Amino acid sequence: MIEVKNTAKDFELMHDAFLGDWNKAMATGETADLDRMTEDYYVTFFRSAGDRPAFFNKQEALDGLNQSVTHLQGCQKRFENRLIRFRSNDNAVVFYEQLIVKNEEVLARLFTTENWQLIQKKWMIARETEEAIN
Repeated sequence: MIEVKNTAKDFELMHDAFLGDWNKAMATGETADLDRMTEDYYVTFFRSAGDRPAFFNKQEALDGLNQSVTHLQGCQKRFENRLIRFRSNDNAVVFYEQLIVKNEEVLARLFTTENWQLIQKKWMIARETEEAIN
């Protein structure tokens, strides 16, 4: 994991690299660089409007991530309309629209919100929310 300073530009560069690691994983199937989660990380996933959300802890999220990358290998993830906001010097929130694309066909669209914490000079994801866009 790359150690970064806690400036907005450094955070943005780290997050750009993280998004790049996603596309590398989608091309190669290698997901090791995507594990930037705190030990108490969790993700909340909303499948569709009106449904109750599903919650996944870190291990469940890693298992799902590996399964997803294997299943979608060869696809691209596009990250659009990204917003980065800082709650404090060591807490950042990132929001973007995530598209999963294969041969220019959009297979899935999700709103993603990531909550990052600066821990021992490394940015880690503490929690995440994913909401499918129908």
